[in-house]
Amino acid sequence: MNHPEPRRPPGASTSVVLDAIRRTGTISRVGLTRATGLTGATVSTVVRRLLDDDLVVEIGRAESTGGKPRTLLELNQSARYAVGAHLDHSGITYAVTNLAGAPVARMTRPGPATTEPAQVLERMAREIDLLITGIGVDRSKVLGLGLVSPGPLTSTNGMNPTPPSMRSWEDFPLDTELERLTGLPVLLDNDATASAIGEYWSGGTSGETTFAALYMGTGIGAGFLLDGVAYRGASGNAGEIGHTSLNIDGPVCWCGMRGCVEVLAGPAAVVDAAWADPRVARAAGLDRLPDGASIAMQFAAIARSSRNGVVGARQILERSARYLAVAAHTVVNLLDVRLLVLTGASFAAASHIYVPAVRELLEQSFFARTSHAVDVRLSHAADTAPAIGGAAMVLQSELVPQRTAPLTTLDHAGSVRSELGSLSH
Repeated sequence: MNHPEPRRPPGASTSVVLDAIRRTGTISRVGLTRATGLTGATVSTVVRRLLDDDLVVEIGRAESTGGKPRTLLELNQSARYAVGAHLDHSGITYAVTNLAGAPVARMTRPGPATTEPAQVLERMAREIDLLITGIGVDRSKVLGLGLVSPGPLTSTNGMNPTPPSMRSWEDFPLDTELERLTGLPVLLDNDATASAIGEYWSGGTSGETTFAALYMGTGIGAGFLLDGVAYRGASGNAGEIGHTSLNIDGPVCWCGMRGCVEVLAGPAAVVDAAWADPRVARAAGLDRLPDGASIAMQFAAIARSSRNGVVGARQILERSARYLAVAAHTVVNLLDVRLLVLTGASFAAASHIYVPAVRELLEQSFFARTSHAVDVRLSHAADTAPAIGGAAMVLQSELVPQRTAPLTTLDHAGSVRSELGSLSH
């Protein structure tokens, strides 16, 4: 496979201007001067370069307010693309987005099951190549690949420890191996953080730059954006809300703690509770699913039966939702945010249970509720949020590298940055 040609890192001014154009959608040069604090001369120089590189286009003039009508600018959305890949035991999801973060293609394939990691990554490389080729995107316009997986992630860019379903992946060098196979620069992050970045980048936060995303796919986590920048913590593992204890005498979680949110209320706990009640298992059709059906598939079946009026299924999900609401309460009390996005395939499948439960608890007991409400909303792309977020990680790294540090760059920024390059100086 051919590698994209290296690109020069952008200057700070270029990053600021590009990000302002992205955030506003349409803006004039005068508007950019006001929005960025840069001088008019600097803005004009940067815009000229961006126009020459086809990253920005002029789309006409604004209505005159007494002087010469101002020329409006916006991102050339088809100028560059990014790929996101979400690697989870329940399935592998891919997304290709344009420069604005809007998905232009998505694809879901079976999860790793018991296949060795090296073979899975070889398959992923083929599927990524087919996806890019299939939609007719010039590979030289693809900036890179954002690889997203469950946490915890380590400085060696693998998982350690791993969720029970992915033990064979412990310490496997995910990013370097997939980079070698695809010929694309690879950034690695966890699914919750990526989902939050994708929500912000694709405009799902209504202009809020500081917010939290509560993620539930196979596991549970949270992603935090502070002033538009992901907060990752010292090792890239911030946001592991699924591994906070709600009962110190509760069941042992795989992380080593007792009574964690995930072991009490996560998708696997919901599935176990459904199997423990033969009537619910039968009504949900769990016994009719294929052998080896993933937790995500079984959870979705329980959610469907709940929507169809199976009382036992609804009761199991409502119990889970009460725990998740407490986790959400902890997140918003710690961060004092105005927006909480619920995202991930499991929230998407059972949003009719979880969204009202979280809203109700926060309306009643959020500590700062007399100062402001918390807008609780379901992600507009909850099913595929981690993959879209993976692509958004690449875009954000390209457009605003001075303010971002994906997990891959935390420990060896120089080598990755030199390969990832950037849009244009």
